[in-house]
Amino acid sequence: MRLNIRAGGVIRKGPERELVDDYLRRSEGLSKACGFLSISETQIDLRSAKSRAEETRTLLHGLDPTHKLVVMDERGKSLTSRQIAKTLANWRDDGISETHFVIGGADGFDPSEIPDNAIRWSLGAQVWPHKLVRVMLSEQLYRALSILTSAPYHRD
Repeated sequence: MRLNIRAGGVIRKGPERELVDDYLRRSEGLSKACGFLSISETQIDLRSAKSRAEETRTLLHGLDPTHKLVVMDERGKSLTSRQIAKTLANWRDDGISETHFVIGGADGFDPSEIPDNAIRWSLGAQVWPHKLVRVMLSEQLYRALSILTSAPYHRD
């Protein structure tokens, strides 16, 4: 299974970029050891979108409906790191070929544009800047892969 973070906005440089790149690089080293083909990030430039609905459509455009779609939303389900790892392993074992974790722009998603098959996850009840959500999600995916490979990174 391929894992992809699909994020609204472009981070060219700065501490957030460095952290995302670091966690993705670390994840790539673990991914193949636990049956994942790759982990990547796709940055979607939303500057030309005129509304939140258009941003949401732009972010979701072209995604295969047979892939898993996880929308990061503060109203979504909050999972522990072990639950994330178990969910990813189950999807992998069920033959899901790709999972997209979608992070909206600064104003989030237009709920009417989110497909019914989308799963909503939260990184907590707080509202986070979308750049930090990208860092936190990258770290949680790395943590999940480290759990699945029994690497010493995660401590309960």
